[in-house]
Amino acid sequence: MMQFLAKAGFATLLAAGTVVGAVAPASAQVDVYIGSGRPPPPPGYYRPPPPDYGRPPPRPRGCDPRLAEDIARDYGFRRARVVDVTPRRVIVEGWTRRGADEISFGNVRGCPVLRR
Repeated sequence: MMQFLAKAGFATLLAAGTVVGAVAPASAQVDVYIGSGRPPPPPGYYRPPPPDYGRPPPRPRGCDPRLAEDIARDYGFRRARVVDVTPRRVIVEGWTRRGADEISFGNVRGCPVLRR
C-alpha cells in the first residue's frame, strides 16, 4: 500500500510540475492595457470628408491635346504632336504626304478644326 501511495504522490507531483511549467510561458504572453494602449490621434483626424468627396473631378473645358492629336491623325497626319496651346487655339504639327504641315483646332470642347 505504501508503494501505491508513493507512486500516486509522485504522479501528482509530476502532473503539477507539468501544469506549472506550461502555465509560466503562456502567462508571459498576456498583456494588460488600460485604455487603447496607444496615444490619441492628432486633432482633426476624425473630421468629415469634404462635400465633393464622392464626385469625379471636373471635366476640362477646352480641347484636350490628346484628342487634338487623335483628330489630326484621322486627317492623315503622321507623328502628330501639339506645339502650342492658346486660349483660342490648339496647334498640331505633323507630317502629311506633302511634307511637314500643321492644323489648328478651336480650344473648346470637341476640338473643331479651324484651319488645315
